[in-house]
Amino acid sequence: MKIALVHDHLISFGGGERVLKVLSDMYPTAPIYTFVYRKNKTYSFFADKNIKKSFINYIPFSASKYQWTLPLRPLAIESVDLSDYDLIISCSSSIAKGIVKKGSAVHINYCHTPTRFLWVDDKEYVDSLERVWPVNILSQLYRERLKIWDIKASERVDYFIANSENVKKRIKRIYNRESEVIYPPVDVDMFHISSDLGDYFLTGGRMVPYKKFDIVIKAFNKLKMPLKIFGTGPMYRYLKSIAERNIEFLGNITEREKINLFSRAKAYIAAQEEDFGITTVESIASGRPVISYKKGGALEIVQEGVNGVFFDYQDWECLAEAVIYFNANDFDPYRVRQTVQKFSTQNFKKNMLDYLKKMHLG
Repeated sequence: MKIALVHDHLISFGGGERVLKVLSDMYPTAPIYTFVYRKNKTYSFFADKNIKKSFINYIPFSASKYQWTLPLRPLAIESVDLSDYDLIISCSSSIAKGIVKKGSAVHINYCHTPTRFLWVDDKEYVDSLERVWPVNILSQLYRERLKIWDIKASERVDYFIANSENVKKRIKRIYNRESEVIYPPVDVDMFHISSDLGDYFLTGGRMVPYKKFDIVIKAFNKLKMPLKIFGTGPMYRYLKSIAERNIEFLGNITEREKINLFSRAKAYIAAQEEDFGITTVESIASGRPVISYKKGGALEIVQEGVNGVFFDYQDWECLAEAVIYFNANDFDPYRVRQTVQKFSTQNFKKNMLDYLKKMHLG
């Protein structure tokens, strides 16, 4: 059986790219079709893979100003020739699911969320655009047309896999399609419990509006407690400009550095509403509890009083209150770690293979 993998873009290495990497490890001969690929942005994880890039890849600003290429993306994905493949697995939170299959090929979409900037974070997407009025206005107008295209594109998918119960409900509400939940892979065995705890709290990820790093920074500006933040992104400079001296920005970090940071943190702060929440699982796999916003995928990971605590409102005051009342000594690191074994990479691979076998594709 000839298999192709499809992904939105490879210009960072977040949760979606981690899922793609595991799928690519499962099917090492399968080429990866994507809009844009930058080797230096993905820590060379895909350097030895057969990457098939679209024409958008060769537009000078396609990686740094990827929002500007939005009108070209439906054309780019529909132009991909996948006639040689029997099974197509798209791993997407955006346009990549819109591929046009040929013949009797089966298309499975591993869906992180229905297209985020259309249905979930549409206002925040607009706010994140460059303050160039033609781009802003044209993007807003085109987005309405793209919603129609996105619904039609969802109809081309044979089977949806949701990365959480949270996303399963969203797929049903937006696309009116059923899906099966297979949690994304987390290399829980890579993380470990440390006996040498630090005095800091930790947060991190891609610095975009929906991640809500601004409210974390505002809370810790008031609390004056040490906070470390890893990652970069469009909001990096702004976030750094509003932070007090007790907040340390680490930028991009290695896997080894991340493992060490998680294992020694008092707790990980998850202020965003995530589709699932891989960094939340990574913290818990390190035996460190999470202080999480009580919504989205966190409800499937965080167990109040067992591996973390929730705060109810997405504002800095509510988060600050949760941090004040948080006591790391209330949590047994070994019990914390035990709660996320079901999210392991091994379980993901088994569940994917079982699913494909059930669909007579294994």
